[in-house]
Amino acid sequence: MGRSRAASQAGRLRLLTLVNNHDDSISARDYARLSELIYREAGISLGTGKKTMLESRIRRRLQELDLPSYRSYCEYLFGPGGSRREIAHFIDVVTTNKTDFFREPRHFQFLTATGLSELAMGCANGRALLIWSAGCSTGQEPYTLAMVLSEYAQAHPGFRFRVLATDVSNTVLRKAELAIYSSDEVQPVPPELRRKYLLRGREKGSNRVRVTPELRSLVEFRRLNFMDADYGLSEKAHAIFCRNVIIYFDRPTQERILSKLCHNLAPGGYMFVGHAETLHAMNLPLAPVAPALYRKSDAGS
Repeated sequence: MGRSRAASQAGRLRLLTLVNNHDDSISARDYARLSELIYREAGISLGTGKKTMLESRIRRRLQELDLPSYRSYCEYLFGPGGSRREIAHFIDVVTTNKTDFFREPRHFQFLTATGLSELAMGCANGRALLIWSAGCSTGQEPYTLAMVLSEYAQAHPGFRFRVLATDVSNTVLRKAELAIYSSDEVQPVPPELRRKYLLRGREKGSNRVRVTPELRSLVEFRRLNFMDADYGLSEKAHAIFCRNVIIYFDRPTQERILSKLCHNLAPGGYMFVGHAETLHAMNLPLAPVAPALYRKSDAGS
């Protein structure tokens, strides 16, 4: 047996031992420290009932780091230099990444029927529209936007656009840039768009597809932490999709994030949020247009 294979099997055995060892769990003190760290670094509020979830997500890091217990992981994370080396990985395992192609399809229908023509009229000198997928996860949303915008551009000569996609997780950004999905994952994509924008794997019997190079080239992926003071956009976006993202933050953090998003949204631009999310009673320069859809006032900064 090769050395790497033996090491891999030993790692799996240690992980299995940990999973079956009911006496080994994150202590109340360590859970409080981990909760405070993820809140400070990523704004995510774990609350008091997520210890089992956190344990299940950290297990893979224990194997990858060859650590025997949650306590040893905390000693590593909070030790000298540990946070600097490990914090991005810790954020990756804690963040929830659930997304689909053409999720909440009425938003894309609104863009095609109304939003894009209005935004294009207000875009000076034929400048390209900037559409931002904030919290893009593994890429289904920005690639959906690229499909919808490409179809609109083909029907409206002269229409130009860019898609920016950001997320705090390096892991999901790598998957998004690779743009490989299973046949089940792309089922929500209309058949005519599947044929046009998705390539089936060359291996016989493959159930994987990949977004075409032409469509991939229309999306720029970038890491962005909503806790950053400056989101680093060189120009304001004309529409922001931040859907099913703010539900993971507490109310004060939601308002801070949305205020910064609004600062990066052009006057008259659209803000799309998840249908389970509400901006009610928040002090934002946004007016409701439709369920989970808002528009920034022309006087907004």
